[in-house]
Amino acid sequence: MLTRIILLLLVFILPTSGFAAQSTAPASPSRVIVVGGNSNYPPYQFLDKYGQPAGYIVDLTKAIAGVMGMQVEIRLGDFGAIQKQLDSGEVDVLEGLSFSESRARQYDFSTPHSIIVQAIFARKGTAKVQSLDELKGKKVLVHRGGGMHNYLREKGWERDLVLTDSPRETLEQLARGDCDYAVLALLPGMHIIREEKLENIVPMASNVAPQRYYCYAVKKGNAELLAQFNEGLSILKKTGQFDEIYNKWIGVLEPQKTSWLVIAKYAALVVIPLSLILAATVLWSYSLRRQVAQRTESLSNALAELQRNQQQLVQADKMAALGILVSGVAHEINNPTGIILMNMPTLKKIFRDAERILDRYQEQEGDFSLGGIRYQRVRQEVPLILDEIQDGAHRIKKTVDDLKNFARKDDEARKEPLDFNDVVQTAVRLVDVATRKFTSNFSASYGNGLPPVYGNVQRLEQVVVNLIMNAGQALPDPSRAIEVATSYDAAAGKVVLKVRDQGSGIAPEHLQHLTDPFFTTKRESGGTGLGLSISANIIKDHGGDLGFESSPGEGTTVTLSLPAAVAGSKNGK
Repeated sequence: MLTRIILLLLVFILPTSGFAAQSTAPASPSRVIVVGGNSNYPPYQFLDKYGQPAGYIVDLTKAIAGVMGMQVEIRLGDFGAIQKQLDSGEVDVLEGLSFSESRARQYDFSTPHSIIVQAIFARKGTAKVQSLDELKGKKVLVHRGGGMHNYLREKGWERDLVLTDSPRETLEQLARGDCDYAVLALLPGMHIIREEKLENIVPMASNVAPQRYYCYAVKKGNAELLAQFNEGLSILKKTGQFDEIYNKWIGVLEPQKTSWLVIAKYAALVVIPLSLILAATVLWSYSLRRQVAQRTESLSNALAELQRNQQQLVQADKMAALGILVSGVAHEINNPTGIILMNMPTLKKIFRDAERILDRYQEQEGDFSLGGIRYQRVRQEVPLILDEIQDGAHRIKKTVDDLKNFARKDDEARKEPLDFNDVVQTAVRLVDVATRKFTSNFSASYGNGLPPVYGNVQRLEQVVVNLIMNAGQALPDPSRAIEVATSYDAAAGKVVLKVRDQGSGIAPEHLQHLTDPFFTTKRESGGTGLGLSISANIIKDHGGDLGFESSPGEGTTVTLSLPAAVAGSKNGK
């Protein structure tokens, strides 16, 4: 995960001088842009079994053409021949060419769309090597004309290189035993191993050479065409299409995060035995009721009492099941959360160090952009984004603790006098991105002169976040509004929050069950019925109330009231 973040950070902070041209008007829709590429370099670009262009960069090119209104013809073939066609003008742009200073004298490059990591491959059981220096003097398979061919040739290894016509042929010869080692890009190598089922080949070492940036390239001076591809890339990154294409082709070859299937497997180890116990309990209860019913009617009062006790038992079993389930799942959730919290300070230090370099660059070269954003704004926003990520990780951990508290109440969380307006404002900021997706008509007003309330900041923020998210999920379309307002009810001595939405409303028969554990009207979309139940318990623990007013089709108003704090007292009492 950290490696992925650093790689993406490098892509966005790489200085753009020498890589990009100034933006110009889009190409004429009537002109067909010929885009050339390598026909045998999966998963980036290759010909599929039907002879059609496919791969990560091919999809990227099609998406750029779509957002920029260009007509393109994608022509894949022998890369050396395609590169000559670019030189002769038969091809307008190469969709995949690694940047180097020598090539920059002949071609203009776009901002990078990929980072190529080189690796050493070998057959299983071959003597281990960890660096290129350990291969010196050995015969090594490389792809003719590829990045590593040029790199090793410049290092003077020409006589030790065994050249092949493609990365696929490189690994096939390695699998046959023609040589003991091969050097090529990691992801194409992993793709070929998987597709060709070369089970005796493994990557022995990665990052063995300087990382190479994969870009679009045009002949020197073709600034207009290059600007269109740069602009298209920027649009794809902002809309999320870039990530979708990346995950489709490249993400499947990268190290995977903890699978939800693994989490589900461990959860099943807890849920299945508990379900059997619960089923056995229900069957036993049913049998017991039948036996009692077969006796005399004089025992009807005892039977009614037994039924009431049974309802309490079923609820207690649910709470016990939740407690055991949470303890099993919490570990899986806390692991990735811990990784974020552990690595975020390092990432902040990296950005602070990069800041000084970028500041000097700005002083020397003037203002510039990173990822389509002016550097001055990046300098202000990125530290805030990193802080928000770290704060979000803390909140994930806190949410897991709250789930545990729901099943088994621990010691009371630390409380102190606080400004309730600050709590609501922080919650509104945390859900800002989500509310902008839910509605284009969100408003918040904060009452003046609110007295402090006595409580726990994080728990109250959790409640407000949950109420706003519920309001957003109830809206049928973004034109409907959400209103958040705080005020002070002097007569009751309470600070009040109202969250109103113009959503679909709640049926009258559901209103009294909203805070019941496990009750939800969103079961089909993954709702668990715990959000409002936990929120109600938190507010009750703070001596407050949570009320609901709603009519189907007319929206919902949630009223949260907390007692104002009195000097020297707790919970406002």
